[in-house]
Amino acid sequence: MHILIFLVFGLIVGALARALVPGKEPGGWVVSLLVGVVGAFVGGFIGRVVGLYKEGDPVGFLMSLLGAVVVVFVYSSFVGGRRGHV
Repeated sequence: MHILIFLVFGLIVGALARALVPGKEPGGWVVSLLVGVVGAFVGGFIGRVVGLYKEGDPVGFLMSLLGAVVVVFVYSSFVGGRRGHV
């Protein structure tokens, strides 16, 4: 059950991150949401490892959102810049 809740949370954070990152998303919404889930995991993990908060603290949402925005931006930059090149 914990994994299911994490995935739903990651999809919500991924959707918010996709909405915050400007430009056309390469790969569509599904790819952006999956990248957002990865970013939410990475951001949340880094925040807990550094000691910014404990698991379950509300501030974890902000760190997850920040991680998702960074991953979506990086993904969009790399994949979006490769379109049209062979």
